[in-house]
Amino acid sequence: MTATPDLAPAVTAASPELLRSVFRRHAAGVAVITAAGNRPVGFTATSLTSVAAEPPLISFGVGTSSSSWPVLSEADHVGVHILGEHQEDLAATFARSGADRFGPSTEWSSGPEGVPLLAHVSAWLVCRVVSRVPAGDHRIVIAEAVAGSHSGPGRPLVHHQGRFTALRD
Repeated sequence: MTATPDLAPAVTAASPELLRSVFRRHAAGVAVITAAGNRPVGFTATSLTSVAAEPPLISFGVGTSSSSWPVLSEADHVGVHILGEHQEDLAATFARSGADRFGPSTEWSSGPEGVPLLAHVSAWLVCRVVSRVPAGDHRIVIAEAVAGSHSGPGRPLVHHQGRFTALRD
């Protein structure tokens, strides 16, 4: 029988701050989600998850107060971009509120279904949105992959302790 650690001294009541603090300790891959509307929109996401292989489903969370949400709330398709360790600046641009995300410093083009596709990413998917599930102040978007590529350069970009970093060997 193994002893259980005494957790009492470290117990904190659940709160948004506790959740953020706990998840800063969780290393996550970095993705950018894009969609087309009257204007292209996008945001940096660390909540990307593979849901099922058959059919090929993914999910991600998006805040309903996000500047991207009005377009994402109606988009039929989204772009999912897996960033490489060489794309820290791109991740920061898409994470920054008020940034010109599709300005001159961002290389992109219109892809399948009119979805904005970012250049030089490690991998990308175009996905058809199948569901938007309410989850507190967010929505969980579930989408089915319809096209993609996994032949881009670089090792993955990772988010940990509130900053972007690369994997170590």
